[in-house]
Amino acid sequence: MIWNLALKTRAYRYFGHQDVITGVQFSPSGNLVATSSKDRTVRLWTPTMKGESTMFKAHTAAVRSVAFSHDGQRLVTASDDKSIKVWSVRGQCFNYSLNQHTNWVRCARFSPDGRLIASCGDDRSVRLWDTSTKRCINCFTDYVGSTTFVDFNSSGTCIASSGADSSLKIWDLRTNRLIQQYQVHSAGINTFSFHPSDNYLISGSSDSTVKILDLLEGRLIYTLHGHKGAVITVAFSRTGEVFASGGTDGQVLMWRTNFDTKSYRDVLQQHGRRSTPDPPPHLSDIHPRVPHLHRPQSADIQIRPTVADTRSADPHVTERGQAVHRTTFPNGQTRMMPTQAAANSHYSNGLPPCHVASPRVERWKEGKCARGAGWTAGSEIGPGGGGRREEEEEEEEEEEEERGEMNPLEVTGRQSRLDSTLGHIVQQLDILTQTVSVLEERLTLTEDKLKECLHHQATILEDVRASGERRRTYSEGIDGSPHFT
Repeated sequence: MIWNLALKTRAYRYFGHQDVITGVQFSPSGNLVATSSKDRTVRLWTPTMKGESTMFKAHTAAVRSVAFSHDGQRLVTASDDKSIKVWSVRGQCFNYSLNQHTNWVRCARFSPDGRLIASCGDDRSVRLWDTSTKRCINCFTDYVGSTTFVDFNSSGTCIASSGADSSLKIWDLRTNRLIQQYQVHSAGINTFSFHPSDNYLISGSSDSTVKILDLLEGRLIYTLHGHKGAVITVAFSRTGEVFASGGTDGQVLMWRTNFDTKSYRDVLQQHGRRSTPDPPPHLSDIHPRVPHLHRPQSADIQIRPTVADTRSADPHVTERGQAVHRTTFPNGQTRMMPTQAAANSHYSNGLPPCHVASPRVERWKEGKCARGAGWTAGSEIGPGGGGRREEEEEEEEEEEEERGEMNPLEVTGRQSRLDSTLGHIVQQLDILTQTVSVLEERLTLTEDKLKECLHHQATILEDVRASGERRRTYSEGIDGSPHFT
């Protein structure tokens, strides 16, 4: 859904994807929206009343993320098929693929100058790619679990990456060194965002909190409580004045960025003055202010705001379910198709859609109605009139058959049967694709196990060789030692 943040809130709901949407991003100019989904497709939307979209197909598994380059000319996507793909926005075509990850790829992002791509995945690595040579130029593997998110700062000199082990790391690309590491969440970090000034960073986690980090002082300064479930996305506005967070609780919260206008030490001192049963410098949550048992507390400020629900009882939502979209395939072919809305979707006016018949169908219905009326009138006149009317109808039907005319409703029925057959074929193809994906996953697991076995065998062989060398040296020493009588 795309929201207008004016006072009279208006939202547009677009239908097109057949599975869960995993990523959404506006283009730098704001005239396009890119989305990725588990249905293995990427869509490029025009955020207007028409709701037109172009569908890109090249991945063979779920697409986890999508992002524009900073000039808005390219898209980069990451997928469970272990590949990263780059697309042309203007040409609406697939450009090239990057394949060195050994497991699912969670996220991929362009650098501000567009020369590099950073990616991360379930193989516990963060990779850096050169877009000109299409090669991996660096790999960071200092992670215990899967890496969940990666992004560049606004200057492009550093990248940050988060992991399922609740760690967040910042790397300096000029020296290829880890310069900062944070362990502030109690669960895995799903997303983060740099402030445009590069002085702050916000992170969202499965522990239902949003953390604000001061990168200049290298410390956690605020913890935001508002979501009732995992926080799956956070993002600053382009100016950094506000930021938004979204979670599995179905809420999107808008926050004002005022932590850069007031000194953190002043806020710390202000909250330290209030009465509390615990000794200073303990800081309690701002809301609610009630006594509680003493527990070890961190030096960050806990914020539990009263969230204003901007949703009305009956929000005005414009659904665009029949938008026409273009499908772009890897071979460059493009096909125009109508986008079908979900069958169980709700309409903004509460009424079901109207089915408008074609002029030919209307004329056919009028003819049938006229014939029926005439037949009734003839039957009322008498047997003779009814017989003449039946003879006239038989003659008209014979003339229609000679002209080759068909009942347009029969044509519509045949078309619906054809559509259902094609839909069944598409479902079977989807099942085959899913089967191939499962086989690929099992093959990956088998490859990993085989690598482990080979590694263990190599280790054992080295140990045997070392033991043989030690025995040989020991025997030579005994044989060459002098004997005294």
